[in-house]
Amino acid sequence: MFASLRALPIRLRTAVRRGFHGPQALAFLPAAALAAFWLGGEPLLLVVALGTPALLLLSGFNVDAGANRAEGDHADIVDSIAAARLVQQAMDRALAANLATACMVLEIDGLTEIARQADESTVDNLRELTLGRLRKTLRRDDEAVRFGENRYLVLLAPSLRLDLEALLQLAGRLQNAVEEPTSVDETMRYLSASIGFCGSLRLKTEATGKQLLDAAQIALDDATAKGPSAIRAWSENMRQTHIEQKTLRNEVDRALSNGQIQPWFQPQVCTSTGAISGVEALARWIHPERGIVPPAQFLRVLEDAGRMEYLSEVILQHSLTALRSWDQAGLDIPRVSVNFSDPELRDPRLVERIQWELDRFGLTAERLGIEVLETVIAGAPEGIVARNIVELGRIGCHIDLDDFGTGHASITSLRRFKVHRLKIDRSFVTRIDRDEEQHRMLAAVLGMADRLGLETIAEGVESVGEHALLSQLGCDHVQGFGIARPMPADNLIDWAKDHVTRIAEAQKLGRGTG
Repeated sequence: MFASLRALPIRLRTAVRRGFHGPQALAFLPAAALAAFWLGGEPLLLVVALGTPALLLLSGFNVDAGANRAEGDHADIVDSIAAARLVQQAMDRALAANLATACMVLEIDGLTEIARQADESTVDNLRELTLGRLRKTLRRDDEAVRFGENRYLVLLAPSLRLDLEALLQLAGRLQNAVEEPTSVDETMRYLSASIGFCGSLRLKTEATGKQLLDAAQIALDDATAKGPSAIRAWSENMRQTHIEQKTLRNEVDRALSNGQIQPWFQPQVCTSTGAISGVEALARWIHPERGIVPPAQFLRVLEDAGRMEYLSEVILQHSLTALRSWDQAGLDIPRVSVNFSDPELRDPRLVERIQWELDRFGLTAERLGIEVLETVIAGAPEGIVARNIVELGRIGCHIDLDDFGTGHASITSLRRFKVHRLKIDRSFVTRIDRDEEQHRMLAAVLGMADRLGLETIAEGVESVGEHALLSQLGCDHVQGFGIARPMPADNLIDWAKDHVTRIAEAQKLGRGTG
C-alpha cells in the first residue's frame, strides 16, 4: 500500500503533504474516520485507519522529506562545500518533479558593529534569532541555514510557481522578518539584510548546484554594492561584471605597486574670497588597457581583499609629495584632505605612521586633513577608532566629518572628536536653488554648524546657482564639478594659476565698478 502511495505523481504528493500536516491533519483525520464509519462501516474505517500512517508519511515524514531534513537540519551552519551539496540536492528534487527551486543568500548588516560593542554571546543570540525568523517565514519544506559568519542560505522546495515576482515577494518578507527590531540583553538591536537570489529556471537545464549558489552570491554582491537592505535577482549581465571584478582583484596589488593607482585632486574654494582653501585626494586607477577604472569598482575589490590600509599608505604618500611640489611651485594650497575608512582607522599605529610621514616630508600636521565618514564616528564611540581620531586632532590634523547628515552622529560626538569641519553630503546640496524645502533644510544645517563654531564645506556643487546660494546661506567652502573636476597633481598647477588670475581680475573689476 505504502509503495503504491509513494508511486503517486510527485505534484500530487506535494499537494497532499501541504494539505495534511500539523494542525490540518489532526483536524481532518478524526472527521475522516467518523465519516468512514458512518458511510461504510468497519471495512471503510479499517481502510482509513491503515491509510493514516501513509498520510503522515506524505505530510512531512515521507522518505523524501525525511532525507531532506536529515541532511538539512542536523546542522545550522554549513561551509561552502556543504552549501553547494544542499543546493544540488534541491535542484535534483526539483528536476525529478519537473518543478522549479530557487536559492537565496542573505548578508546581515549590523552584526559586525554590535560585536565591537557587546560580547560574543549577544552576537550569537542575534544569529540564532535571525535563523529562527527565516525558518518561521518559510514554508514547511523550505530550508534555511547559516552560511558563514553573517550570511544565510535559503533553499526553496520544488514548486510550480517560482517566477521573479514570487521570489521578490518572498525576499521582501524574509528581509522584513530579519529587520524587525529586537531587544537582546535589554538593548534594542537593529539589523538590515541584503539579499541576492536566483531561480533554477533562470539557468540552463544542465546547471549544477554550485552554479546556482554562485549565481545567488553574485546577485548578493551586487545588492551589497548598492547599499544596505538591497535585493537583487541574478541576471546574465551580472556574470560579466563578476568576471571583470575577479580580473581586477588579480591585478589590484600590482596596480598599487607600480603606480597605476594614484590620487587625483579636487579643489575646494572659499565662498567669501574665491581662494583655494584646500584639495581632496581621490583615488584613481589608470589601467593600461581599460583606461580609468571607476572608483566604485576597484575600491570594492580592495575592501574585499583587505588592502584598504595599503591604499591609504599609497594615497597619503602621493598626496604629501604633491603638496610639497605645489609649495615648490609657489602655489598657496593650504591643505590636502585624505579619506580614511573604518579598517584604516583601526590601525593601532596609524597616528605614529602619519606623524612619521609628515616629518619625512617636512610638513606640519595642519597641512593634512583627515576625512572620516559620519557613519564611522556614529558607530565608534569608544575603542581604537575613537582614540585615533582624537589623537590625530590633538597633533594638529584637521578632522572633516564626511557625508554629514547620513550617519546620525550626535552633537556630543562632534565635540568629543574635535571635528573642525562638516562636509555636507551632496543629497543636501542638489537643487537647493530650485527646491524650497531643500533650501530650508540646508539653512538649518548651516545654522547649527555656525552655533557650534564649525566650518562647513558643501560637496557635489555642480551649478552656478547652487554655488551662489551656498555663499548667501553662509557655507564656508564648496567643491564639485561646478568648481573643478578631480585632476592629476601636475594639472592642478596650471588650474590653480588660472584660478588665481581669474579671481584677481574679478576683484579688479569689482573695485572699478565701485
